[in-house]
Amino acid sequence: MSPQTPSTPAAAQKPARLSYTEQTCIVMASHINGSGRLFGGTLMQWIDVIAAVAGRRHSGCDVTTASVDNLQFHRAAVQNDTVLLTAKVTYTGRTSMEVRVDSFVESLAGDRQRINTAYLVLVALDKQGRPTPVPALLCETTEEQAEFQAALRRDSLRRQRRKEEY
Repeated sequence: MSPQTPSTPAAAQKPARLSYTEQTCIVMASHINGSGRLFGGTLMQWIDVIAAVAGRRHSGCDVTTASVDNLQFHRAAVQNDTVLLTAKVTYTGRTSMEVRVDSFVESLAGDRQRINTAYLVLVALDKQGRPTPVPALLCETTEEQAEFQAALRRDSLRRQRRKEEY
């Protein structure tokens, strides 16, 4: 992913808020591992799906997951928990997008505790399945600008790891 230039025309930009997506799931018995907790792989599947929806909303194209850059498990979810996932594009390159996904356990009273944070890199695809350009990301809030700057650092680290075949 390469940074967008400040001279990108407004028409080629799209606000980050338009990619915002929420998904809610109830943890069922089939989602539970032998320790009585939500399978990490099930949560990862939910994360991949919501990231794809956010990427499709931003790009207006089908997308494919290029990498899961960072996946941090903060606490467990158990059977009958309500899990809320939120996703938003945080950075765009020429054909790729970084999407942050936050996952929470939501109590019946509406209180939320974060269980996971993930960053995924998605690539927009044209009708022939080839990478295609995406709109530049328009960051409208201080939080979005900070996330974009952090994404630049993550992108640099990803490039370095690829170079080192790490």
